[in-house]
Amino acid sequence: MVAAGIQGLPVVKTENGDAPGPFLIVCEHASNNFPPAFGTLGLGPEARAAHIAWDPGALGVAQRLATNLHAPLVAAGISRLIYDLNRPPHSAGAMAARSETYDIPGNAALTPAERRRRTEAVYLPFHAALHAEIARQLAAGTPPVIVTVHSFTPVWFGKQRDVEFGIIHDADPALARAVLAEAKARTGLDCRLNEPYSVADEVTHTLRLQATPYGLANVMLEIRNDLIADAEAERAMADGLAPVLRAALAAISPKPAEKAAI
Repeated sequence: MVAAGIQGLPVVKTENGDAPGPFLIVCEHASNNFPPAFGTLGLGPEARAAHIAWDPGALGVAQRLATNLHAPLVAAGISRLIYDLNRPPHSAGAMAARSETYDIPGNAALTPAERRRRTEAVYLPFHAALHAEIARQLAAGTPPVIVTVHSFTPVWFGKQRDVEFGIIHDADPALARAVLAEAKARTGLDCRLNEPYSVADEVTHTLRLQATPYGLANVMLEIRNDLIADAEAERAMADGLAPVLRAALAAISPKPAEKAAI
């Protein structure tokens, strides 16, 4: 299913809507689509294909995780340079004028009216669709575990990043710590907590907005994009991470006897 904001924009795509969970997979930077309503923002084809415009490989991993975990998936349908769905409307990073070494001409000196137009066209419908999926599961008595899937570039401002798999948390670190422990035990990846980003970098907005108010277990996954550079690598990564997520959730979930004692 594809939900649209104003002007028929393909803002959000949902898959596996009837999947039983317990996970709900989210991919805010899934696409580098630049709809005609916003043009190219003054960027050439190379920049629009680069990591500044989206998270390469993240959607493929997210889709495979959703399949393996029998989970719904909520994914973005347009470039994060038009609106970064993991940033609140008042953040400068929501419609960044510069990303790493790239200037974004179409985001320079945005008027309040244009910022509002993008917020209404992109941010509001995406997060409404995600919230609706969460609400349906809450109403059914099956609170979802929120997992957001991202990728990052191996070189940032000319500096090599050695970390391969970052696990990020906001206020509740329980699931992130469990994922870190299971990933270290089960994969050969260089796994680190709160690298290459952390809450200090404003990267946990979706978790804070959608998971924390309901007390939902949540975690943000960051995968170095050279490790998921093609469809085969995306599948392999997701196949390795699905059991990590299952085991991590089991590690933090109360046992039946513990529930009875509460």
